[in-house]
Amino acid sequence: MDDDAITIRLTRDQAFVLSDWFYQAMFESEDLAGIVRDRAVWSPIYAISGTLDKALSEIFMPDYGARLEAAKERLRVNLYGAADEPVTPSESG
Repeated sequence: MDDDAITIRLTRDQAFVLSDWFYQAMFESEDLAGIVRDRAVWSPIYAISGTLDKALSEIFMPDYGARLEAAKERLRVNLYGAADEPVTPSESG
């Protein structure tokens, strides 16, 4: 059963944003370490993060920040609608 692989499909924007989030949570803060107390959970976290890093050329580009913000905005618009639409209280925090 351990050899049965599961495939997760993400858009490139989703993968890019998730890769950045993993990097921030794993290496730039202690947030993820505070949330993930079971060491077994780190195995899939590292597997997903490593797979994303290998697949994304964007993480090595000099305009990384601009590309990341553009991807985030596209995902927000796709999920919540046009950028100029009002945000409901449940979406704001």
